[in-house]
Amino acid sequence: MISAPRPSGATRYVLFDVDGTLIDAVANQRLVWRTWAERYGLDPDEVYRVALRTRPSETFAQVAPGQDPHACLAALHELEDEDVRTGAYSAFDGATELLQALRPGAWALVTSNYEHRVRGRFARTGLPVPEVVVDAAAVEEGKPSPVPYLRAAARLGARPEECLVIEDAPSGVTSGLRAGMTVWGVNTPTAVDGVHRHFGTLREAAGAVLAFASGSLPHPPTGAVTGE
Repeated sequence: MISAPRPSGATRYVLFDVDGTLIDAVANQRLVWRTWAERYGLDPDEVYRVALRTRPSETFAQVAPGQDPHACLAALHELEDEDVRTGAYSAFDGATELLQALRPGAWALVTSNYEHRVRGRFARTGLPVPEVVVDAAAVEEGKPSPVPYLRAAARLGARPEECLVIEDAPSGVTSGLRAGMTVWGVNTPTAVDGVHRHFGTLREAAGAVLAFASGSLPHPPTGAVTGE
């Protein structure tokens, strides 16, 4: 059981990435992009490699420049919506307990996906949904731009220095750092460049996340990377 430390009076906020951080969806993402690539006669491995580091519109421009980007996006959305309904995936160990232990109004989701898919996945895995969800439709610039995390902070009424970002991917880590926030990495065997602290799993990070949220854990030195 994950228990929250007693609040110290300081206001802190936690901003979570979703896929790869709270939801284990790597296999789903790979399958969706493989199916999409095969529809267009493209190399699935190359398409997925590009998709991992770009937004869909940028992926289409790079791997299928001769195709109608609107049709490409419609096909991708169809596959992603079907995955929400029928795909097999799960929440990472400790995710439900961690989110339930956080104070309402003090945490948010920041995702490159769309809110209706996040809600569908959360409903199927039993994860609670916070008041603030910043999705792909909420911003014109996605990760690694700082805009998504800054938008979430603004909607929570938080200053960047009061926020902790939990991420698993380089683009998300860069986004949080550029927003001037503390950034911790989870669910990767080694630390993503730039994180202030690294944990091999979300479960290992839970106690420290709650300590940060309660104000009982000080900010790490700038540029420091530690692991547990």
